[in-house]
Amino acid sequence: MNSEATICDEERLLLGLCRLEFSDEQIKKIRSIAAGITGWNYFMNLANAHGVAALAWHNLEKYRLLSGIPEEVILFLRGALMRSLSRNAFNTESMGEVLRLLNEENIKTVILKGFALENSVYGNSGLRQMSDVDIMINREECIKARKILIGNGYVSLPVKSWFHELIIAWYGKHLPSLIRNGTSVEIHHELFGGRNNVLSKMLYDTSYEVEIKGEKALFPRPQIFFLYLVRHLWQHEMNNESQLRLYTDLVVLIEKYHDDIFNYNLIKYATEAGMSEILAWHLEPLRDMWGVFFPDWINDFIDKWHNPDQVNKFIFFLSSPKDNPPVDKPGSYRLIISDIPGFHRKFLYVLGDLFPSISFMKNRYKCNSTWRVLLYYPHRMGKILWLFRK
Repeated sequence: MNSEATICDEERLLLGLCRLEFSDEQIKKIRSIAAGITGWNYFMNLANAHGVAALAWHNLEKYRLLSGIPEEVILFLRGALMRSLSRNAFNTESMGEVLRLLNEENIKTVILKGFALENSVYGNSGLRQMSDVDIMINREECIKARKILIGNGYVSLPVKSWFHELIIAWYGKHLPSLIRNGTSVEIHHELFGGRNNVLSKMLYDTSYEVEIKGEKALFPRPQIFFLYLVRHLWQHEMNNESQLRLYTDLVVLIEKYHDDIFNYNLIKYATEAGMSEILAWHLEPLRDMWGVFFPDWINDFIDKWHNPDQVNKFIFFLSSPKDNPPVDKPGSYRLIISDIPGFHRKFLYVLGDLFPSISFMKNRYKCNSTWRVLLYYPHRMGKILWLFRK
């Protein structure tokens, strides 16, 4: 299947710009595509929706590809980079304070996702757009860390239910977001899921030390980090949304750490985490759409798990990255339940989902009356069917 034949020039140009390193041939191809673009507003809106407007501007300017682009598009893309620079600088200051508070209590803090990538592979130059800051703390200390931050002015988003409060460190991948002065911090305690999976602990234990604003922090090693980012991307796609920003993270990580990522441990760890198919499905567009070089044994692995539906899904998300109705809500719900260890915790999670707090229900159903919101509780009982629907 020729995937490029099914996407328009604006989408092809955006794909081509989502990287940090370019060959002469790639620059020549991008220049040729750009010369024929007429839908610059579509390109601009798409770059914004995919969270790569800052990176697109950087590469268009760096390689002198701005000729023929309308001034309002240039101004928007340049503004995206300036906003990203400002936001990332703000997050860095806030992260320094978070690290200080946690380091004082000897709590080991691993930085994840955008903040780690911006500082380790994007060059700390605003090219990796982000909103919140994600950190990982082991399950035994994550509640302690949460209390420390709350005690220093951070406010937690509400927990859905009292039942969920009882198992807050055992469901999902992170605790409710903590917010202060425009900074949102998510404390993760699990990254890969699965009952017998050890990759979360491996990522945490093998992370290497760095310094942020004079404070000790840790970044994940490239290979385990790569697998985590693949799984994180897949979880977004399970919710019927995806962004080129998340694929670009994989591309730039490979550009810098190709040999560290692509050794035989990659498939071994993916198999242990039950994500062989997921890994292959996300390596395929990197090979076929970005032209990333893989050794033969990786290409064989990709071809073994080839699924045309995944290719079509990638093309769909390219033009419609966000705000798509979930395709399989019951399946996503069962996946959440299956990742919770212990029957009693699963039971409490379901109870909390069926009987959320009154404040949650008022916000969820946009209703100010306590008596009226009670009428919505029977409606939530339908979630029980999700556990058994095939």
